[in-house]
Amino acid sequence: MTVLLSAGAATALAAVTVITVDEAGDTTTLIVAGAWWSIALVGGTVLGRASRAADAVREALAQARTTPTLPTDNPGRVAIARLWPLIAFALVAGGFGLLFPEVAAIGAGYALGAALAWRGREAAVYAIEERDGVRFYVEPGSSFEPVRLVRTPGLGRDRDPTASPPLPPGRA
Repeated sequence: MTVLLSAGAATALAAVTVITVDEAGDTTTLIVAGAWWSIALVGGTVLGRASRAADAVREALAQARTTPTLPTDNPGRVAIARLWPLIAFALVAGGFGLLFPEVAAIGAGYALGAALAWRGREAAVYAIEERDGVRFYVEPGSSFEPVRLVRTPGLGRDRDPTASPPLPPGRA
């Protein structure tokens, strides 16, 4: 959800930038924005490599507390509680971007880089879940604290160990 929200914010902020710059006829801002977006694209791609994604989630997975029951919190409520700063960032940058397109351009590059840097973390967690037959859930908490996870039994121990694991939804 974080990756999709970041990518959506990048798209919206880029659209605000292009529309505002087109109305003002400011090609310099558009050229600088294109260069910044290219740098963010390369940086996010490098930071989002599989090995870096595994390193990024290693500590959270290692510190996950184990519980025999599923969490009772609504996943949507937990996601909103954790991701509201990203939503606020996109709204504020977009609002300022209507007056100052440079702000939206910088915000779009940041959101693009963040989306690409975070894109491999789900796959890293999924690999551990499949290997160990467990499931991880995000504990409710402040968006300004590191993510804490809860490990629950995944009921995957009864699988055929020689069979290849199924791919996560949306991956072919």
